[in-house]
Amino acid sequence: MIRRWPATVGVNLLLGIPGVVPIWLLWFLAANWIDPEPTENDGTALWLVIVVPVVGLYALLWLVTNRALARRTSLAARSYWLLSVVGTLLPTAALVLIRP
Repeated sequence: MIRRWPATVGVNLLLGIPGVVPIWLLWFLAANWIDPEPTENDGTALWLVIVVPVVGLYALLWLVTNRALARRTSLAARSYWLLSVVGTLLPTAALVLIRP
């Protein structure tokens, strides 16, 4: 068994660093879905071609890693997944908070 929470937070913090890119892509796609940028002549189809594979690969990596780690930890399932999501979102939140 892995210790309670340090491994969970550590692994998900490391996963959250490259996770900034898919989170940003999803935010940008959602922000421009209804009111698109006037200079974007290509529409959202090109964005979907970029976003879907990037987010899909990251989600697959995140799920495979966390399911393997969840089996080895002694945390309750609810606590584990909460720590996983928070740990993954921390690098993005830090970048949002310290932006100039």
